[in-house]
Amino acid sequence: MPTAADAQPAVATETFWNQRYEAMKGNVKLQLYRRRLKAPVRGEAPLPVLILVHGSSMSTMPTFDLTVPGAGEYSMFNVFAKYGYDVWGIDFEGYGRSSVTPGWSDIKSGVADLNAMMPVVGRETGQRGGYHMIGELSGAVRVAAFGAQYPDRAGRLVFSAYTYTGKDSPTLTERAKNLKFYQENNRRPRPKEMLESIFTRDKAGTSDPRTAAALVAAELPFGDTVPTGTYLDMTSKLPIIPASATKSPVLVIRGQHDGIATEADLLDFYRELPNPDKSFVTLPGMAHTLVLGTNRELFWYASQAFLKSPKPLVTV
Repeated sequence: MPTAADAQPAVATETFWNQRYEAMKGNVKLQLYRRRLKAPVRGEAPLPVLILVHGSSMSTMPTFDLTVPGAGEYSMFNVFAKYGYDVWGIDFEGYGRSSVTPGWSDIKSGVADLNAMMPVVGRETGQRGGYHMIGELSGAVRVAAFGAQYPDRAGRLVFSAYTYTGKDSPTLTERAKNLKFYQENNRRPRPKEMLESIFTRDKAGTSDPRTAAALVAAELPFGDTVPTGTYLDMTSKLPIIPASATKSPVLVIRGQHDGIATEADLLDFYRELPNPDKSFVTLPGMAHTLVLGTNRELFWYASQAFLKSPKPLVTV
């Protein structure tokens, strides 16, 4: 296991190489983001690819590249670029800088978006698979579904705030009261108050109050509605895929106070994962969003430890 020092970003610098790309899913434009410590050089060994996958209510950059003035580092793009990864992200259909369409952007659509991203990642990195992924919230379900459908492209997978059957979930029980609306509307309201509630609905005190204001400022320029598809999936179609369908190594990681899924439900999921290379972690003092919580460095540490774990020399 790495030490705490190993899990800290190795290079103290604020200089990064950034690039944006576009992928096409038919007529739908998908915005891609990429960050490394320095530009790739022909002939150098490629860096491991890490794809960050956003959830139901926020696009990629406000989720994984947020700036919170005076509150320290929040950007997982920065942190994992410093760890030595070639870090990528995608805005799903209907989110952020990607095309806004009449589509619902459900889990199945998210898998198609990730698949449309693959040729660009392969062309630019020279790697054709084994991509590590960290999925946050419904992004974790998208990652699980993608890994099940395209196991040759999936490396080590991190499921943050995963949702399995939804049994005894206080968040989903409350959300299901709006099922009829989700069935009839392809987009749902996502106002300032909804974004702010992400940080308080499960347990107050698990995030810095400045984070909510920063998120609102970063996300609302993309509009005050988002696609309904993942909410409809998670209130009427769980489980989306059986745990047995995910063959990759998996880290299931949740906050102590997360209301989207009980620990018992996630442990059932964990036990059913077929690959013995798996881990289950509960982070203290954390709630729904591990990326934006006060104790987010625990999330970085656990994710990095799992992603850097050596391959077993013996499997019997």
